[in-house]
Amino acid sequence: MPQDESAKDPSQSKPQGAESRQLETLDIEEPYVPGFLDSIRDYFLGDAPTFSVAIVPCCFLSMLLFTRHPFKTNFIFDEQEALLANPYVRSIADPLSKLHWIDAFRRDFWGLPPDRSIGSYRPIPDIVWRILWGIGARDQSPFLHHWVNVLLHGVNGAIVTLIAFRLTKDRLTAWLSGGIFVACAVLTEAVSGVVGIADVLGALGVLLALEALALPLKWMPIAVFAAVLFGLFSKESALVCVPLVPFCSLMASQLIHPRAPMRWVRASVAAVATVAAFVLYVEARKRFFPAPIQPDLSVEANRYKPAVARFFAAVLRWYAQPTLPRDPLNNPLIDASTPYRVAGALRVYVRGLSQVVFPRTLSGDYSAPQEPIPPKLLFPESVLGALFAVGPLVLGPLLGLVAWLESKKRQHTLEQGVPDLRPVVGAAIVWIVVSYFPVSNIPVLLPTVRAERFWYFPAIGSSLVLAISFRAIFARCRRHNLFAAAVGLFVAFLGFQCSSARRHAIDYTNDLTFWDATRRAVPRSAKAHLNYSVMQGARGNLEIRLASNRTALDLAPEWPMASVYMGDTLCRLHRVGEAWPYYSHGFDLAPNDVNLVSLGIQCLWDEKALEEDSAIRAELASIADKHPGSWLEYIERDTVENGEDHHGVDPKYRPRGYNEGPKAE
Repeated sequence: MPQDESAKDPSQSKPQGAESRQLETLDIEEPYVPGFLDSIRDYFLGDAPTFSVAIVPCCFLSMLLFTRHPFKTNFIFDEQEALLANPYVRSIADPLSKLHWIDAFRRDFWGLPPDRSIGSYRPIPDIVWRILWGIGARDQSPFLHHWVNVLLHGVNGAIVTLIAFRLTKDRLTAWLSGGIFVACAVLTEAVSGVVGIADVLGALGVLLALEALALPLKWMPIAVFAAVLFGLFSKESALVCVPLVPFCSLMASQLIHPRAPMRWVRASVAAVATVAAFVLYVEARKRFFPAPIQPDLSVEANRYKPAVARFFAAVLRWYAQPTLPRDPLNNPLIDASTPYRVAGALRVYVRGLSQVVFPRTLSGDYSAPQEPIPPKLLFPESVLGALFAVGPLVLGPLLGLVAWLESKKRQHTLEQGVPDLRPVVGAAIVWIVVSYFPVSNIPVLLPTVRAERFWYFPAIGSSLVLAISFRAIFARCRRHNLFAAAVGLFVAFLGFQCSSARRHAIDYTNDLTFWDATRRAVPRSAKAHLNYSVMQGARGNLEIRLASNRTALDLAPEWPMASVYMGDTLCRLHRVGEAWPYYSHGFDLAPNDVNLVSLGIQCLWDEKALEEDSAIRAELASIADKHPGSWLEYIERDTVENGEDHHGVDPKYRPRGYNEGPKAE
């Protein structure tokens, strides 16, 4: 990795004096530790960490914590759509396919064209998946796809270690930062779930951009530009680089380039590079992937709104974010007014922040009614969320300003090997807030109300803050003969993170284990209970499916899928009379959901209800007539007229089967 001369370990040029000063800053005595333990100490604290040194323990720790079972795992949750149903990924194994490598930039994250997209545009993860699919990681197991996530997470941890050392000049702080980041349990979803590769690759681009700030000024903008572009084409959230990379350059230039900080010059050059990468990304996406944008961003829809709202809508129109799904079950805040949406988002933010430090409960899903619209605006979590959101934005720059005003005094301290870490802490706490903001549901509504993978970018900053905090605790406790207690505190913290990460990684063993763990972790998630019921049904356990489906329906009585699946469970138990009220309610709620409609009508056909029960047949026709032009009307009539030929619903309209590949486009 690139390393500025000023960031090199002083021991490389002044072995005796600089080494003694380094040991003083570590507050670690030099007792004789024989054999293996002595080698371990030398590995971590003997020399300045390099990428080749840091990557080994970081990758091993990542493998230890997050690896799924290589033989018992299967495709879980979004992996079904991302891999099995992704026509771009699977096309490499089809010699007749018309999709080429470049089509990654013409398809969305799920391999769909612009007119069928659900909003996510991430070409680089799709290219990686296609490569892996081509070398044999196909229908049998997602393990190799997941293994790439695990190794890349270790790579990111190694880069965090290098960045921390460059900023603090302290080996212990550097290793603490990398270890805390790799072991951060709230990141399990991103690392153990295949779909999390977008977060991992996006963060890799972000970290490379930060590492590029150490390069000479003539090379820095090129490297920053390339790294940011890589991050953006991996995940949209990498847009946080636009403000954060220049801000970090401004705050840390004195530490990275002590002989010639040129703070404002370097920050300005970094800003030009990040903005250029962002503009190129947006314009390329608009040309390669001309997806329709949300109607509420149109000029007409914003004509009579305040100037600030019109400007924000204009920016989003230029950004041309593809239309995102709007499902109140996945994000109840969609139905909230702006103040209540912000209050709910702040509640989610502070809950996620607490998971970074104390991951007592982790889950792969938080859908409704687990995170409902708050009943009032002011409550402890919304107030704390506002405090932790606004406070760092004020305190961070203030720490940098105070450090800058004391720069002459700090220069003497820096020569003694003890850099002023206030700008580092300031940049890190701002990083946490700003990197989370785009996924907070405050500026724009997302399809998801809460997801632990959203914390992958903020964890870069939180890991540095925690490492510096523990380093300070070690130093203070040693002065008061409490060093053993401080070490015990850190071991307890890191041990809890590791055990929580490993326990949650085991949840990803297979689909049944995943949804069973999810419904236990978030018992008010209707989706968790319904998916658990589906997994049980796929294994023939219909009575268990019925009980869990009933729980989902109790939690979300107006959710069409819960009603139709409840009817389908009863239908498969040959209890058609009990099934029909649930079918009829679900059909009436979602007459244009072709998958639900065809699922229900197919089971009614298989049970001969459409042939032998005139009341059900008449009521189905009546509901279809209430929704002219709907999929319900079409499939009902087509099945009645052509059911004998198709053995029920026309196969091309039936939902994709479990663990089944994509349908023909």
